[in-house]
Amino acid sequence: MTSPDLTARARFRAWRRHRPLVGGLLVALGGIEMFFSGQLDIGQLHIQLGIEGLQATVIPLVLVLLGILLISMPAHRIFYGVIALAVAVYSLVGVNLGGFLLGMLLSTVGGIIAVSWAPPRSQDDPAPTAEEAESAITGAGR
Repeated sequence: MTSPDLTARARFRAWRRHRPLVGGLLVALGGIEMFFSGQLDIGQLHIQLGIEGLQATVIPLVLVLLGILLISMPAHRIFYGVIALAVAVYSLVGVNLGGFLLGMLLSTVGGIIAVSWAPPRSQDDPAPTAEEAESAITGAGR
């Protein structure tokens, strides 16, 4: 598939088609935004107490890791996407209103895109007919 005459842009485009790149990037960007929103100082005031301080560090790191895993292992996109959705929603409570809502929204949209992404069909694998789709849904023909 990758011949030497293909440009770097064409190779990247072919690589990107087989991965939920946008979803993974949004999840990772949401984690980065949450991390920096949790490390803000307002004047001389910087408060991190107990488990809240740990959550403000762990939740963004988990989201960045999930974003990287979504890009690197697209076969597990549904699992990682659902975990990213759950962590993003929990960040509303655990990390400054989910990074002032922006990080939570980025991670949530990225998780939804990752879960709903499907790899492209190969030319050898034709689309199922209406009868095949109906029998797969109803379980008939088994």
